[in-house]
Amino acid sequence: MTDNGNAARTSPDRKQPGKRRRDNSAGDRPSTIRDVAAKAGVSVATVSRTLAGNYPVSDATRARVMAAVESLRYVVNVHAKALSGRVAGPIALVLQDITGPSLAHVAAGAEQEAAARGRLSLVCATHDDRDREDDLVQLMREQHAAAVVLVGGAVLYDGYHARMAEYARALDTAGSRLVLCGRPPLPGNLPVTVVEYDNRGGAFQAVDHLLAAGHRRVLFLAGGPLISSAEERRAGYCQALRAHGVAYAEELDVPGSYTRVSGYQRTRAALGEGLDFTAVFAGTDMVAVGALAALREAGLSVPGDVSLVGFDDVPFAADLTPALTTIRVPYEDLGRTAVRLALERENRLAGDDHVVLSTQLVIRQSVRPPK
Repeated sequence: MTDNGNAARTSPDRKQPGKRRRDNSAGDRPSTIRDVAAKAGVSVATVSRTLAGNYPVSDATRARVMAAVESLRYVVNVHAKALSGRVAGPIALVLQDITGPSLAHVAAGAEQEAAARGRLSLVCATHDDRDREDDLVQLMREQHAAAVVLVGGAVLYDGYHARMAEYARALDTAGSRLVLCGRPPLPGNLPVTVVEYDNRGGAFQAVDHLLAAGHRRVLFLAGGPLISSAEERRAGYCQALRAHGVAYAEELDVPGSYTRVSGYQRTRAALGEGLDFTAVFAGTDMVAVGALAALREAGLSVPGDVSLVGFDDVPFAADLTPALTTIRVPYEDLGRTAVRLALERENRLAGDDHVVLSTQLVIRQSVRPPK
């Protein structure tokens, strides 16, 4: 076939196979609702009603509007819909660290509950930065989140309560809700939902189990000072000692961070100092893993020489050798309950915004009576 010089030219209006041409009369900028109205030959109000689906329009009008939307690739302004109250706001989860196994399970439970209720979940990490926490709460307020869930134990520094009260009031004025998940309640009558678990009772069960087995010198690898969960677990430790008539020994109460490295270092230091103990109560399962490594390094067996109890019951606890006796915390239920209470608060009686979930002692193979 002979090329006459014109056959290779393609008309600019001719569609190429497999490609969809974008018809955007607004140029390169994103299409607006006014562009859609002009393209369809209807009013802006008609486009808005058609897209919202809350007002009757004729089939012909709807077809023209949707054809214009498709042609211009118009994207509905979700933020504007949120301002008008026509879209359900997301659930924002604000965590210190998203890599921790316990906090990850809280987030999983919250996401499952939110998804079941047709809500989007947003997960944010503060990395212990208070300014970042401020920014995230403000951003979620501006984005009209249905609830902002602060997850994890609180550091009760000076001004903590005032700061949380400010969050609660600011979110409430925007139609949102502050939820404290795994944190203690705030003083005063504030618009806040609290979902926590029985830290004190769980610690009591753990230490009571060791004391009932005959141990009298229990090394407590506690959490850091001013952390709400750590303070409650220390209270449970002391309560169990009193219940068994065992004197509190300050040298056995060793605070630190809730990490594997910290558990290893504190246990190794206790052994190096010649502390007398026959059992270890670790503030978390991760701390227990570190303690287990230090004990084995020193040539001690668990539970033959030293018994060990953790706290959390994270998934790997049952797979350790020996399987770890620990306190089970219903982390996924915490997340689900936090979302449920936040979204159903209008249907509940006043005073029903504080829930404490129970913990459970899980007995495995890491505890034995002392030699």
